[in-house]
Amino acid sequence: MKTVLMVAEKPSLAQSIAKILSKGNCTSRKGLNGACSVLEYTGSFQGQTVRFKMTSVCGHVMSLDFIGKYNNWDKVDPAELFSQAPTEKKEANPKLNMVKFLQVEARGCDYVVLWLDCDKEGENICFEVLDAIQPVMNKGSVREQSVYRAKFSSITDTDIWNAMNRLGEPNRNEALSVDARQELDLRIGCAFTRFQTKYFQGKYGNLDSSLISFGPCQTPTLGFCVERHDKIQSFKPETYWVIQAKVFKGKDSPLTLDWHRVRVFDREVGQMFVNLAKTSREAQVTFYLDLKVKVISVESVSKKEKAKQRPQALNTVEMLRVASSALGMGPQHTMQIAERLYTQGYISYPRTETTHYPENFDLKGALKQQINNCIWAEEVKALLSTGLNRPRKGTDAGDHPPITPMRAASEAELGSDGWRLYEYITRHFIATVSQDCMYLQTTIDFKIGTEAFSCSGKTLVSAGYTALMPWQGIPLEEAMPTCEHGDTYTVDEIKLVEKQTSPPDYLTEAELITLMEKHGIGTDASIPVHINNICQRNYVTVENGRKLKPTNLGIVLVHGYYKTDAELVLPTIRSAVEKQLNLIALGKANFQQVLQHTLDIFKRKFHYFVDSIPSMDELMEVSFSPIAATGKPLSRCGKCHRFMKYIQAKPSRLHCSHCDETYSLPQNGAIKLYKELRCPLDDFELVLWTSGARGKSYPLCPYCFSNPPFRDMKKGMGCNECTHPSCQHSLNSYGIGQCVECESGVLVLDPTSGPKWRMACNKCNVVVHFFEHAHRVQVAQESCDACDASLVAVDFNKTRTPLPAGETQHTGCVFCDPVFQNLVELKHATMRHPRGGGARRGGRGRGRGRRGNPKKPKDKMAALAAYFV
Repeated sequence: MKTVLMVAEKPSLAQSIAKILSKGNCTSRKGLNGACSVLEYTGSFQGQTVRFKMTSVCGHVMSLDFIGKYNNWDKVDPAELFSQAPTEKKEANPKLNMVKFLQVEARGCDYVVLWLDCDKEGENICFEVLDAIQPVMNKGSVREQSVYRAKFSSITDTDIWNAMNRLGEPNRNEALSVDARQELDLRIGCAFTRFQTKYFQGKYGNLDSSLISFGPCQTPTLGFCVERHDKIQSFKPETYWVIQAKVFKGKDSPLTLDWHRVRVFDREVGQMFVNLAKTSREAQVTFYLDLKVKVISVESVSKKEKAKQRPQALNTVEMLRVASSALGMGPQHTMQIAERLYTQGYISYPRTETTHYPENFDLKGALKQQINNCIWAEEVKALLSTGLNRPRKGTDAGDHPPITPMRAASEAELGSDGWRLYEYITRHFIATVSQDCMYLQTTIDFKIGTEAFSCSGKTLVSAGYTALMPWQGIPLEEAMPTCEHGDTYTVDEIKLVEKQTSPPDYLTEAELITLMEKHGIGTDASIPVHINNICQRNYVTVENGRKLKPTNLGIVLVHGYYKTDAELVLPTIRSAVEKQLNLIALGKANFQQVLQHTLDIFKRKFHYFVDSIPSMDELMEVSFSPIAATGKPLSRCGKCHRFMKYIQAKPSRLHCSHCDETYSLPQNGAIKLYKELRCPLDDFELVLWTSGARGKSYPLCPYCFSNPPFRDMKKGMGCNECTHPSCQHSLNSYGIGQCVECESGVLVLDPTSGPKWRMACNKCNVVVHFFEHAHRVQVAQESCDACDASLVAVDFNKTRTPLPAGETQHTGCVFCDPVFQNLVELKHATMRHPRGGGARRGGRGRGRGRRGNPKKPKDKMAALAAYFV
């Protein structure tokens, strides 16, 4: 029996598809990476009985990066990244071992069916999967097809079975367009980012951003926000005048009229018009005026009917706009929720540019799914009984149908934000097949003296789709009075009112999304990512109403780009590149030619940018403080023995103004002086990094942290990982034994933790609390015979000793000694430090200094893993 391997993009998607195709008759097991399940069943494929294996990846299998030596910022000229630096595909998440997992499952398989998301990124992942599995699959005959591609837009029985019965092939051109975008963004973004980050962080101490990043899409996105900011700042209010008139008839309420001239910018001219109007004490109705489609004549009064059109079908950009402006949800968060709703089968594929339903789309079937929802059941039943209105014709981008609810849901199933987004999608869908909103609008023109005025009102005729989308409905207004041509009204008030023009407001996320779509910056999938990036980089902040206010750093960067090379921030070049990438996807442009041509353009721009950086620096020095004038004295430099300043603004670092040297520090924690102790290698005063009272802490040498003293050490290591054989602060002095959870970590005593003593893994976030209230805890020279861990000598307080018979001192193994059995508690630290590792198995000992590799701890310590706090 032959075997068919089927691969989806996410584990939840694989389970849903397998259950539909197997009709629930499938077995499930965990894959070797622990993250992906494998579902197996027997079925029919290409006219033969086969064994199906359904599994998944977790997004991209591979990512593009430079080869190792080109990732060293200090040793590589950023200009080399445009052409000389070789790139390679690396596993996107090495911890998942996705390539090995796919190869294990593909070994011996005869066919593969790819159920990846049906967009360009999905096509790219198709070929990442194929590169991994084809070498180990069975080789069929030359003419036999072994690779198939399933195309689907929703997780429904009908759509999945249709996809299975109409299998095609993956699109190489679309995959190549993604490869081109990845390489362009990597080379261009890294070159500019590395240069300007090193240049500006080496000069200014209060930039408050760990990375001064540049991106071909990210930077124009920021440019839109700063452009609006500049308009606000340069805006000069201008005074203008309007005539305000109120008239009444009999006992009716006064009507406020609109002046036909709208406004004037000269007060004397405005006063002249007021004087002309005041010559009459009566306002005469001259005629009813409206440009409506349908005219209903009643004597001398004409009333006309208007239609407010139902919305077009929903695409990604419109969903993001509404979610931001109406639901208060950011684009990135919205897409995460939409993807979850899609993989759970509640909505169709959420990444689409199309606003037009194909002729064969089952609108009635989708509508019937909503018939029992208590919120809109009446409207749905009415539509099913009277007949659906065909949705308005929209744009067919040739990708996926518009975003549509595929099955009923409740708030209890989806959670708060999930329900709010689902509710909007559903209301929008029902509105597209509803009737237009119909209303009457009447405009009455008046003449007061020589001046013309008018007032208008709307009367709802039929709510139509606005019954589902009441926020778009016709607002309730005071009814217009009944009057005829020639009727006269008494002027209640007429006066000249002074007003001022007001500046525009900051861009909202919804407005920014519109601008990005208009100018071709990013795709429906990447727009949320670019907006999220400029927020995370501290270039803009999100204010009330989801308004994007640029920070000082964001403003200076954009002004600097305008000053050196405006095309770096204008949307024109990136828009042109996106068009070229689309041509690659359509097979109309050569991958290599587009890539090389674009890189050549940006390489020349990079060199010009480097040469012009002094003009950008002029803007920086006005807004930011020199690094030498920033921070507060903390520890002494090992070279000049003067105090270095601790700069807390991101990225936190130490700067010696006398030597003009800057030293990196761990981020996302607190830094303080460590007992004025010095490193024996370079005489720098040690500092202590801590993540908080419940977290980890360890000392480090600022010089060694950036310049590893031994070959087996990497940048960013503290004393708890230092392999110095005799230093009193190193791993050799404080290391106790192998971490109980990760494969490469060592549990190291924290000498500053008393009286609540603890040891912490120097790789992951495991923390072991022990010997509370002890006077002293020291790591002994001896090791445990059973597990080879270092013994610990503990000296307890006489009145609080937990030792038997009132003893105060004991030396033993924290893993094996029965006396210490109830004095050890394993926890997970409250960690914000990005270097914290994940949970892995296996292990290594304290290092290479004294004992080699200890054995795995015995039952006592391993059992503690079940008591994580």
